[in-house]
Amino acid sequence: MAAEKEIKKTEEVQKDDPMTGKTTEKTNKNKKNDEEEQLSEEDAKLKEDLELLVERLMEDNASLYEPSLEKLKSFIQNSTSSMTAVPKPLKFLRPAYPSLCAVHDKWTDKKAKSALAGILSVLSMTYSDNGKYDSLRYRLLSDETDLESWGHEYIRHLALEIGEIYNDELEKEANATSDESESLTPSSSEFSKDEILQLSLDIVPYFLKHNGEEDAVDLLLEIESIEKLPQFVDENTYQRVCKYILACVPLLPPPEDISFLQTAFSIYLSQSQLTEALSIAIRLGNEDLMRSVFDATNDKVMHQQLAYMLAVQKVSFEYDGIQDIIGNTKLSEHFLYLAKELNLTVPKVPEDIYKSHLDNSKSIFSNTGMDSAQQNLAASFVNGFLNLGYSNDKLIVDNDSWVYKTKGDGMTSAVASIGSIYQWNLDGLQQLDKYLYVEEPEVKAGALLGIGISAAGVHDADVEPALLLLQDYVTNTNSKISSSAILGLGIAFAGSRNEEVLGLLLPLAADTSLPLETSTMACLALSHIFVGTCNGDITTSIMDNFLERTTTELKSEWVRFLALSLGLLYLQQGEQVDDVMETLTAIEHPMTSAIEVLINACAYTGTGDVLLIQDLLHRLTPKAVNKEEDEEESDSEDQANAMNDFLGTKEEDEEETAAANAGASNTTTPTDANGDAATEDEDAMDVDEDDSKTEKKVGQDSENETDGVKKEDDDEEEEAEEEKEAGLIEESCFAVLGIALIAIGEDIGKEMSLRHFGHLMHYGNEYIRRMVPLAMGLVSVADPQMKVFDTLTRFSHDPDLDVSMNSVFAMGLCGVGTNNARLAQLLRQLASYYSREQDVLFITRLAQGLVHLGKGTMTMDLYNDANVLNKTTLASLLTVLVGLVSPNFMLQHHQLFYMMNSGIRPKFIITLDEAGEPIKVNVRVGQAVETVGQAGKPKTITGWITQSTPVLLGHGERAELENDEYISYTSNIEGIVILRKNPDFEAEE
Repeated sequence: MAAEKEIKKTEEVQKDDPMTGKTTEKTNKNKKNDEEEQLSEEDAKLKEDLELLVERLMEDNASLYEPSLEKLKSFIQNSTSSMTAVPKPLKFLRPAYPSLCAVHDKWTDKKAKSALAGILSVLSMTYSDNGKYDSLRYRLLSDETDLESWGHEYIRHLALEIGEIYNDELEKEANATSDESESLTPSSSEFSKDEILQLSLDIVPYFLKHNGEEDAVDLLLEIESIEKLPQFVDENTYQRVCKYILACVPLLPPPEDISFLQTAFSIYLSQSQLTEALSIAIRLGNEDLMRSVFDATNDKVMHQQLAYMLAVQKVSFEYDGIQDIIGNTKLSEHFLYLAKELNLTVPKVPEDIYKSHLDNSKSIFSNTGMDSAQQNLAASFVNGFLNLGYSNDKLIVDNDSWVYKTKGDGMTSAVASIGSIYQWNLDGLQQLDKYLYVEEPEVKAGALLGIGISAAGVHDADVEPALLLLQDYVTNTNSKISSSAILGLGIAFAGSRNEEVLGLLLPLAADTSLPLETSTMACLALSHIFVGTCNGDITTSIMDNFLERTTTELKSEWVRFLALSLGLLYLQQGEQVDDVMETLTAIEHPMTSAIEVLINACAYTGTGDVLLIQDLLHRLTPKAVNKEEDEEESDSEDQANAMNDFLGTKEEDEEETAAANAGASNTTTPTDANGDAATEDEDAMDVDEDDSKTEKKVGQDSENETDGVKKEDDDEEEEAEEEKEAGLIEESCFAVLGIALIAIGEDIGKEMSLRHFGHLMHYGNEYIRRMVPLAMGLVSVADPQMKVFDTLTRFSHDPDLDVSMNSVFAMGLCGVGTNNARLAQLLRQLASYYSREQDVLFITRLAQGLVHLGKGTMTMDLYNDANVLNKTTLASLLTVLVGLVSPNFMLQHHQLFYMMNSGIRPKFIITLDEAGEPIKVNVRVGQAVETVGQAGKPKTITGWITQSTPVLLGHGERAELENDEYISYTSNIEGIVILRKNPDFEAEE
């Protein structure tokens, strides 16, 4: 019987109107009866009391209002329920909500009306329709200030409505501005922005007090008032708040990302967390903020710790008493201490990493592809990378004859490798001095380049030896010598913003009568020195080169570096690049679009901007081919479309010809040398008149019949078409690189970009395919993930040798300075595989040198643990990657590979005491763990190993002190860390 009743009841419920969702009267009655049946005595009593209170509020007796409201408020506030159920008072009062709203509108007593508004605000959580925002409306009508008593869920609901109504108001304002005749909707007057802001500022302290830091930040983000947050943050909440703010930055559009960073900076500075504040000031590139961090303390040791942080980033900043640290004058000393502690002082030779004896039986022929001079040049590069910074080697320094085992420009790079061995150590200048007095200009050029490399990033406040030695050679009549001197200055002063070097090189950069190579070198060097500064003088010089150079000059491959120079000046500067983009539109050159792509990508580097990535992918999408296009439009199509046009216009003629041939198989048709029918030949001639590119590919049989004037016109058209095609090729190359640049800022973007690169490799043209491996290498620098380098290994066997070379070089970038055994083995196999391909073998050797950079103690990682982009390192990498758009160009100008030296840094942790002397302490080194938004005090590293300093820190790793014996001056244990004894420490027995 009970079962039958249940079935009947279910059938009645199913009679609901599917459109309105309203139940039948009978169903409502049944539900009501069931509810009454199921209520316990306690619930029935509660319901009766609540209904009585509502009735009293509806009566005309004003004396009953205040006690009834107090009682009602008490019932609601004291109710408890599970997380999944609505509190019973709210449930029982729901039917009375419309009546209470009517009562509120009727009352005139302000005090009673305000109290009722507070209750209605809570009740509306279970009743209000979408778009009415009753909770917020009644809350603003109430004078109550004690929000906390209504509970967490109510306050979260209010915060949600505040965000929604604020966005609605913004939309209405935007619509009203765009269409002045359109009047504002009535609801817009209900909520004032000031009232909403004030209510939000009442809610924020509650969230912060109750572990809702993320909710507080989100609320202020919604109402665009994040700058008001610092006043509510204290020593208990600042860490969680700032971590969440910084985690939001990559996901925000400009200028909100900047305001978030500035808010985090203010909070850290107010809480005296100076190292974190300085990290943010470096990210913002604001010297005034950096100075305010230094001025916030008088502690000399703290100043030294901050200076070591600036030194790593090669930031130009001057402050009394610490200039020697910012100038990296102690870097060589600290690095050699690391080498001694890790027993790495014995120099290695290239053969130690080639391991030719492990090759298979063909090893006797392994070097037949590379002549001895190029083989020795490769060994010079590898030796320079392998022993970088150690100030000794077995191959070159004490062996003067080695340089002459290379030839031509190879001698330049061979001598320059001495500078690499002595990097950061000014003793290298003495070693290179003897090469300045030889007759061969190539050797002298190498010495100048080596001087720049050995002084890379090292600046003495009193004297700059690199500048003194190189300045006289900058204007040398021999282009090799002058270019090497300019390049040496660019490497030595990268990131330093040195005004003397600006004065020296700017005239060369602006002089369009000089060879394009010299001016481009000067622009490139200046862009490295003033990276990310938007320097107007250098920008003007670069633009002058674009505007005043002849069309022939602008076809040179050096133009890429001019474009890159402009991009580096605006690296991470976002909207500040807009003026330059407008100026570029004035240049009538097929390369203009490609230059815009590169500069824009540089300006928004690391932002993870999805719309920009979509735009770049759109540029890489093959254009759809329309086979029925009119012949007049075919001039604007590329070669592939021209062919399709040709086939489309001939479809009907071919059908007619086929029919004629079938009908008259016994008759003889006059044919040309290729056996084509004469009618087809005539049709081909017609198409030739409109499209000279098609004539070149398809209509060769009619060449002899075109007149001389026609040939000249066709040549001009062909040349214009080639220029346009070259511009499109450059644009697609830069677009691939641009995707990598924009995506490097955050992990999800990097993962997504790797997937895009896989698609581009399958469907892109040959030029896109050449750039994809380099882009993969850029997003994975010093991060040898198996899936990335295995993919690159597959690409390294591509039939197109340019793709292979770039893939091999990208493998070197992935493992730069890691000594990764798997990667080293793959590169040895490639060296054996390409033993007869001279150029690919050379690049393979370079990649091997990069993987073993500094015997595994160096890195070119773009970000540190505080997530600060190292602009100098990125600039040095981009120079080489842009050069590898055409690998043969880089092989001819191999000195440009040394641009990477300016971005190389040791990946050590060295702990010093307050006197600056190295001390040994135990640290745990493990994989960094993201702890944003996690409750309690979660572990920041996982899978750690305890080691004694000095230690090496790989990509994605983090370190922390093992115990409290020492207190660190910096929160991020990386690079040079100064420690002080903890007076409260008690050793465990």
